[in-house]
Amino acid sequence: MPDAVPSSTAAIVEAIEAALAGGPPVVVATVVTGGAGDLPAGAKMLVRDDGRTLGSLGSTEADETIREVAVAAFTAVPRIVTATWRLDGRAATDRPSQAAEGATEVMVQLFEAPARLVIVGAGHVGLALAKIAELLGYETTVVDDRPEFANRERFPMAQQVIVDAVGPALDALTLDASTGVVLVSRGHRVDEEALRHAVGRGAGYVGMIGSRRRTRTVLDHLAAEGFPAEALEAVSTPVGLDIGAETPEEIAVSILAEITMLRRGGTGMRMSRNRTSGAG
Repeated sequence: MPDAVPSSTAAIVEAIEAALAGGPPVVVATVVTGGAGDLPAGAKMLVRDDGRTLGSLGSTEADETIREVAVAAFTAVPRIVTATWRLDGRAATDRPSQAAEGATEVMVQLFEAPARLVIVGAGHVGLALAKIAELLGYETTVVDDRPEFANRERFPMAQQVIVDAVGPALDALTLDASTGVVLVSRGHRVDEEALRHAVGRGAGYVGMIGSRRRTRTVLDHLAAEGFPAEALEAVSTPVGLDIGAETPEEIAVSILAEITMLRRGGTGMRMSRNRTSGAG
């Protein structure tokens, strides 16, 4: 059902600004071309993650169809910030080749706060992650139970530094599709405990550092405890892309490259492989 708030451009803009400032994310659909459906170009509808709407695209049928598209965008990984959908009655597609002739074009945009990175472990790799994540625009939270490592002097770039056991600390955080959780603590026991409190909670990415043998042991422990196989399979471990990383900074680049690849829908392939021979 639509919100009781008046359908107006000002109200939609206000909701977008609130989302970008850290409030609940919103999706805004805008009619680009009316098409055969004769919807008014420029008509807007805002959709919240629970399906509530504000405004209208010009018809109940169009509103319902695009509302379903918008709700799916909140949990989609990779994140799709902007997409153009072709609408023909109740049929909608984001593939131009599958669209009916004269279909209405609707631009669907996701507005949310910057991506968040939760780093469990304030050691050398955790510090390198926080530094590079700042350059990439992440809002970073650092978790460690050692105040001599987890402090503002060491992590001035972090939005939040939590000195606590990993279980209670992670339980107190909201993990959603725009959140990445990276476990790079001082030992596999701490990482294993952190994984218990991070896996299956809706984070867009969960990664754990360690050798294949060690990480396999951790996953086997959680599987024996009854954690869903699908959730455990989604854990990126060993973490990162294979770039031959050795130093903490190189490891951090490897991890953030993997997160970016998954978030943006990349392949991890060398760009030069797409070069066509004889191009002028």
